[in-house]
Amino acid sequence: MLSDKNHNNLWSATARPAPATHPLQGDATADVVIIGAGYTGLSSALHLAEAGKRAVVLEAKSIGHGGSGRNVGLVNAGMWVMPNDLIKTQGEKWGMTLITALGQGPARVFELAERFGMDCEAIHNGTLHLGVGASGYEELGERARQWQALGAPVERLDKDQTAKLTGTNAPSGALLDKRAGTIQPLGYVRGLAEAALSLGAEIYTVSPVTAAVHEDGLWRISTPGGTVTAPWVIVATNAYTGLVPDFPFASQREELTILPYFQFATQPLPEAMANRILPQRQGCWDTRTVMTSLRMDKAGRLVFGSVGALEPISVGTQRAFARRTLASLFPFLPEITLDHFWHGQIGMTDNALPKFHRYGPNAIGVNGFNGRGIATGTVFGQAMARHIAEGEAMILPETKIGAAPLGRTKTRFYKLGSQMLHFISSRI
Repeated sequence: MLSDKNHNNLWSATARPAPATHPLQGDATADVVIIGAGYTGLSSALHLAEAGKRAVVLEAKSIGHGGSGRNVGLVNAGMWVMPNDLIKTQGEKWGMTLITALGQGPARVFELAERFGMDCEAIHNGTLHLGVGASGYEELGERARQWQALGAPVERLDKDQTAKLTGTNAPSGALLDKRAGTIQPLGYVRGLAEAALSLGAEIYTVSPVTAAVHEDGLWRISTPGGTVTAPWVIVATNAYTGLVPDFPFASQREELTILPYFQFATQPLPEAMANRILPQRQGCWDTRTVMTSLRMDKAGRLVFGSVGALEPISVGTQRAFARRTLASLFPFLPEITLDHFWHGQIGMTDNALPKFHRYGPNAIGVNGFNGRGIATGTVFGQAMARHIAEGEAMILPETKIGAAPLGRTKTRFYKLGSQMLHFISSRI
């Protein structure tokens, strides 16, 4: 997944250029060394720098190269696990702590974007979870009841209300979450990098970590060009863990099932047509197990995504599926040209919740965002920064690194199964 052959990523084509960085050369010292320049790592760096700590970020490729530059751009509140199930899994104390922190996540994202003037197409106007059939509508009703019991500003919409907000009659209804919104995901992560640098953090790209040794109370983190010595380490590689040879914290990869996710984007639509689709610019996804997503970008492109990879054997099937689905949902569209296409990968855990780990003395990380990386990564980056700088408790209990049952087999199944399903399917 570190290769982008045959990809034409819309976010890469339209985001503001990343700040200038270079590989690590020589030896450096820091208060905290952070591995990974995505949402979690850069949020950690930003908040550590705000607290007066010297943070050094090491990135194997480029800023946002992993999931942070490939996702749909939905800034969601909470996890997709229903609140009652989350509390049952985590217990009342930890469950409510996590629900509260992640419920406030989108507000934190949009506050940072505004405060630092990030060029990232931030729209804080909610998201729509679209129902498929009667069972999907019933599921959304249960989600609404549970969130409303916790005081969250969510509302289930009926079919007609949903049609007005989406431009299609296909969904049976929708859950409108007013806490959430959309963003240009690569623009946001590059904005985090600029903000962190402005506060004094250091970011080194093309600097894969190849070794980590703890001795005399300090970590010595090695790259091909140099080393960083620090008392603390934050591992922020998530679904892209272990793709670099000899990565010393690769064991956390084994607890993830990797879910591939692809996207296609149209050319900018004529203004009249663009205004008929998601006129208030909420992003949306559906209740199917093999879900699909829809959103618009600032230029009026319609972005369609679904589970699956864009590999030579599957790209034609996925492209045809995207065309059929969009034509079915929006028959008023002209013949669709899909200019941009790319895929990424989502790290899924056994209970669809993130895991907080300690990898050794003063070495911590959060793994498995389950497709909710933007707000979740931002929140956990801040939480780890406060844990280190101020001694605050984490918002997740510490757990040992486990192993995903049949994780690699499931990953292959998702790739093949989605391709087979999309060969015959055409609708949300």
